[in-house]
Amino acid sequence: MNERLKNLRKRLELSQEEFGKRIGITKSSVSKLETGENSPSEQTIKLICSEFNINEMWLRAGKGEMFIELDRDEEIAAWASKITRSDYGNKFVPEFAHVLTKLDESDWEVLEKIARLLIENRKKD
Repeated sequence: MNERLKNLRKRLELSQEEFGKRIGITKSSVSKLETGENSPSEQTIKLICSEFNINEMWLRAGKGEMFIELDRDEEIAAWASKITRSDYGNKFVPEFAHVLTKLDESDWEVLEKIARLLIENRKKD
């Protein structure tokens, strides 16, 4: 499992410190997991799978795909869950999401119009 953990972290392009912060462990603990010096607890395995949408069977035994494919609604729910955690690093994202909850139908129509104009301008560039 230690090699899969290391491969996962590198695939996510995270440092040991960044990876550890996301699951609530230290850089040193991540290092020990990756070298096989320590084995992850059940809680750590669950956190890794939850935080990064990882297939638990892949993490434990190398079977199946690394990532769990989420449908659109599951992806939105996972994102909302992530940004509402108290330890989420970027304070702008949850604030922005909160503002979006206050929009009415006409506000959404304006945002849609802006998004479509941005897409059209990108296509021209």
